[in-house]
Amino acid sequence: MESGYLSNLDEWIKMQKNLLETLKELEKKYEAGDTDRLDLILATRVAFQHIMRTVKAFDQWLQDPQIIKHMPKEMLEDVMRTTWNILETLLELDIRHTSQFRELVVKLSKEGKLDPLIWNRPLNEEQQTTQNRRGTFMTM
Repeated sequence: MESGYLSNLDEWIKMQKNLLETLKELEKKYEAGDTDRLDLILATRVAFQHIMRTVKAFDQWLQDPQIIKHMPKEMLEDVMRTTWNILETLLELDIRHTSQFRELVVKLSKEGKLDPLIWNRPLNEEQQTTQNRRGTFMTM
């Protein structure tokens, strides 16, 4: 077997373990409340970047003939179940966060507290119900 291939796998595992260790250390800081809004935004963006990188790598992994030819069904089932759990959690977060933010924007608009540099006019009910936070798209 090509040693470069195994070296790449070893390097990926090492990098992911180091990141996991770093996240667990930083989690203590966040649990202690030693954060401001910018810290929270930066931490979330770093997490999203690593999630996207890992998801992209997994997608490429599952397209590699060297992998899919030899990966047992049990490993594939584990990846599928875990991925679906992650997706479900992410969808629940998105629904909860988007709904709460929508309610906040409506409240601030009614109170005249939306920043005029960002919001050029108050929202009316028709706009609130017809505009989505994100555009919709079809995946299949």
